[in-house]
This record gives sequence, C-alpha cells and structure tokens, in this order.
Amino acid sequence: AFDLTRESPAVANRFEPDETSQSLLLAIRLIEAGVRFVTVVVDGWDTHQNNFRELKDHLLPRFDRGFAAFLQTLEDKGLMDSTAVMVTGEFGRTPKINGNAGRDHWPRAMFALMAGGRVNPGQVLGASDEKGAGPAEGGFSPDDLAASFYRNIGIDPQTEFQAGNGRPVTLVRNGMPIRGLLG
Repeated sequence: AFDLTRESPAVANRFEPDETSQSLLLAIRLIEAGVRFVTVVVDGWDTHQNNFRELKDHLLPRFDRGFAAFLQTLEDKGLMDSTAVMVTGEFGRTPKINGNAGRDHWPRAMFALMAGGRVNPGQVLGASDEKGAGPAEGGFSPDDLAASFYRNIGIDPQTEFQAGNGRPVTLVRNGMPIRGLLG
C-alpha cells in the first residue's frame, strides 16, 4: 500500500505530485488494504499573514485538486459507501482582517465537510451570519459533529465506557447527530 508507484497510471495521474495529493492517494491505498482509520494532515492553514494570497494561490487550489481526485477515486473503486470522510479544523478564522492581511483564530464559526458512508450528499447544513462571526441561527456544536461522525461509522454516540477507575464515560456527552446529514 505504501508504494504509490504500484497504483495504476489511470488513478495515479489524477493526483498532483504535491504532498497533499500524494497523502490522499496513500489514504486510498491504505483503505483498500483494509486499514480501518486513516488520518491525512494538510497543514499550512494558520494564515495569520497574507490570508487571501495564501488561500488563493496555494492552499485552496492544491486541496481542491487533491480532494476532488480523492473523492472521485473512492467512488470509482466502490469505496465511497463504506468509507466515512470528514474534513475539518479545530477552529475558524476571525471575520476581521488583522494588520498583517491575515485572520486569527476564531471559535464561533467554522466548517466541517462530511462525505461517504451514510451521508446524504449534495447539501449544506447550517450557515454563518452575514459577517461570518457566528452561526446565523442555532448552529451545531463540536459534539454534534462528533455524534454525527460516530453514527456514520456505526457507533452509537451515547455508548458508555468505563474509565480505569470504574467511572462511566459517555463517548459524546452533549451532542446529537445533525438532522438531515445522514440517511
């Protein structure tokens, strides 16, 4: 699985030679080999400086090409229905631009993308307010996102485990799967 030169040229040529695309191709090969949980880290998004140039010229085009090839390849190989995909970060970016043409950390509004498995495709759930400062109404919590992901992979988010000291711990304490996300 780790030897990307063993991938068919028809598939390999979809993926650019950059680290993001090659990591996504490796993820597919690991999934095909039976690995049950794969994480791909795509760094460089901490745009405290030159936010717009970095996004436009580097980060977004590279991710867009690699992720599109990733999803299409999962679909073509018949893996989409058995693979849960989630893209997210740990926070959003400030609605205001700082003095370095960048954006700083902002926990009130962020994104998550889910695909595959039981996800109902082709929809946008939730919205930010007109300034991107917070949810337009209601919103979803990180626990809601976690509950949705666990439900998508067949784990009840309310599952209770016993900590080493015998104390019960619920997998997701305060979240509920996002309505309409999963079929």
